[in-house]
Amino acid sequence: MSPSDKRGDAPFVLDTEALPPPVVVSPADAPPPPEDDAPSGEAMLRMARMATRARRSSWGKWFWGLLTSLVSLVVSIAAYDYVTNLLARNETLGRIVLGLLIALGLVVLVQILREIRAFRKLGRIDAFRADAEAALRVADRTAAVDLSRRLQRFYAGRPEMAWTRDELERRREDVLDADAVLALTERSLFAPLDAEARTEIEAASRMVAAATAMIPLAMMDVLAALSANIRMIRRIAEIYGAHSGFFGSWRLLGTVATHLVATGAVAAGDDLVHTALGGTVLARLSRRFGEGVVNGALTARVGIAAMEVCRPLPFSTLPRPRVSNVIGRSLTGLFQTGEREKAD
Repeated sequence: MSPSDKRGDAPFVLDTEALPPPVVVSPADAPPPPEDDAPSGEAMLRMARMATRARRSSWGKWFWGLLTSLVSLVVSIAAYDYVTNLLARNETLGRIVLGLLIALGLVVLVQILREIRAFRKLGRIDAFRADAEAALRVADRTAAVDLSRRLQRFYAGRPEMAWTRDELERRREDVLDADAVLALTERSLFAPLDAEARTEIEAASRMVAAATAMIPLAMMDVLAALSANIRMIRRIAEIYGAHSGFFGSWRLLGTVATHLVATGAVAAGDDLVHTALGGTVLARLSRRFGEGVVNGALTARVGIAAMEVCRPLPFSTLPRPRVSNVIGRSLTGLFQTGEREKAD
């Protein structure tokens, strides 16, 4: 007997009638390939995180202050020894180097004084805004008139605002309420300044959008966004009379970025893009262009927040700029121009 007979093997018969009918699959029934992730404005998010981390703790301030003092002392002693030794070897070259060091010291001193002046102007703007809120809270017309006159003197050095200052001076005495005085001051002084600030925001949004769309490197678009936003914030501060220096610009950037991150305003969404360029824009543009649109829109948000920080009076009578209007004016023209060139 064979081994197969001992196991009792039996032939296997397949019942084809019990099986379900075969399913016919065509290429049309295949699921679509997964789409790329929606643009998230990663360059602006990284820029905001970098700006918020720039605000150091008290221990960090002590560390950098002591390190700066130590390095300055060492450099000063080394420069003194170098100049004295050079004067002993060659008096003519020593005098030349000494003159250059004195000129450099004067330039550094002037720059320090400019930075101090910039911080003082930023403090004055904060004081203006606090005084306006206090005058409105207690309806004090005398305080409102005093604030209006101080703002008029604050912009006395601008010849292009001479007519608006004279008009404010002529009409202010006829106003009886504190809120009406501040409303008149806001309309007279800040309507042209708000228009200039919106122009700067539109230009910065357009620049960031174009840089993000055209630069393929990951960190280069972050640096481009950071540079454009610092330049925009500095220009907005100058428009409202702050004249922020280098460190003042970083302080403003940190303040604006911290406010945006804390309130959740630095968050990209499809509604931001749809409002700017229409609901089907990302279907017609590449993901890189969509990322540029979102970064440009977030730049507009940063610019509007900078207006609120740098503006001596809060928005009351004049409307606060809307992100949709700003990015609609700045980004729509940019991509429509690109589409027309592509069509030609």
